[in-house]
Amino acid sequence: MTPAGDDTSTTTPDRDLAEATREAQEAAAEAEQAADKADHSADVAAKSAEQANGSADAAGESADKADESADKADESADKAGEAAGEAAESAEDAKAPADKADDDLANELLIEERHPDVGMGLPGPPLRRSSPFMFGFFAALGVLVAWGLWNAAGRASSVLILLLVSMFIAVGLNPLVEWFMRRGLKRGLSVAVVFLLMILAVAGVGFAIVPVVTDQIDSLIRNAPQWLDLVQKSKTLDELDNRYHYVQKAKDYIQDPALAQRAFGGILGVGKVVANALFNTFTILILTLYFLASLPSVKRAAYSLVPRTRRTRVSILGDEVLARVGGYVSGQFTVALCAGFCMFVFLEIVGLREYAVALAIVVMFTAFIPMVGGLIGVVLVSLIGFTDSLWTGVACLAYGIIYQQIENYVIAPRIMRRAVDIPGAVTVIAALIGGALLGVVGALLAIPSAAAILLIIREVWVRKADDS
Repeated sequence: MTPAGDDTSTTTPDRDLAEATREAQEAAAEAEQAADKADHSADVAAKSAEQANGSADAAGESADKADESADKADESADKAGEAAGEAAESAEDAKAPADKADDDLANELLIEERHPDVGMGLPGPPLRRSSPFMFGFFAALGVLVAWGLWNAAGRASSVLILLLVSMFIAVGLNPLVEWFMRRGLKRGLSVAVVFLLMILAVAGVGFAIVPVVTDQIDSLIRNAPQWLDLVQKSKTLDELDNRYHYVQKAKDYIQDPALAQRAFGGILGVGKVVANALFNTFTILILTLYFLASLPSVKRAAYSLVPRTRRTRVSILGDEVLARVGGYVSGQFTVALCAGFCMFVFLEIVGLREYAVALAIVVMFTAFIPMVGGLIGVVLVSLIGFTDSLWTGVACLAYGIIYQQIENYVIAPRIMRRAVDIPGAVTVIAALIGGALLGVVGALLAIPSAAAILLIIREVWVRKADDS
């Protein structure tokens, strides 16, 4: 029998041998992997060596070229040195006569020779801005510039007024352009439609008024003999003629040779006024078209001049001002349309049917003039009414006075309150000041200007006062 210790000793060496074999195989595999990596690294190192050899060869060639360039540079430097030496010798040769000439000139002018290190001299201290001379000089210069600008503005006042009126009309028509744009039309086409409507309106007014004026002139010429007979048969006028001799004075005035010259000058003056009116109308139409077409770009250009931190607020306030101006024009147009329509109905009732359309248009246009526009329309209609009959003229005058009260206290306040939102007292004061400054144009622009100023005061001044 085999002892127990012998079985144990036999099993253990076999197990150790298996483990050693496995470890040897693993080591052999690792060695093979290491050998493969070593071969790969060797290949990479060989490639790097080849690249290094190529770089070394290129560096050698570059070094050879650099040596050649250095040799050429040395040769060029030698030649430049020789040329510099020759130039220095020439400069010394030329300097001697120049020095001699300077010495002679200095001796002749009795001046001292400037030291070469000084050059043109050192600048003195700057002038004091607080000195009386500087302040007075620039103050006088500023006054002269302001005076020149004021005179230039005065000479170009007529052109500036045309620009202002054109811009005002363009801003007033812009809501109508935007209305067409909201209906699907592009801005260019909308501007064309609005401009065409404006031209048709102006042409319609001309065709409606000219026949009335022509008819009234013909009627005056036809009725002149009857009025002359009435004057001659009137006992009151005969007594006045016996006392003041106005008939003989009228004959002497008519027979005066200078009357023809004065009449011719008056005709030329009237023709000049008519020509200027036509030219100004045409200019306003063209400028209005340009402003209306380029209004968005003009607004963007104006807002871009404002600092970026305040640009948003300024653009909002500017758009609101333009909206109020447009609202004023729309509201005033509504008021004028009501006045013209009511006048047309009244003239149809009293029997002036042949003049109803023309006089209604005249009343509508005069209604755009604040405060006195309605009175002007009433006077014109009453004069036409008196040419028909006395009672017709009285009826026209009474109607005009009554309608003006209704318009001033009922129609206009209700429409303008939503358009411009300004108190009635401010409206009257603004119209008076605008009329005193620029006449009819100033009265037209006064109310929207007052609305814009009130908006700025409320949104800027009052807010700052509340925050302080």
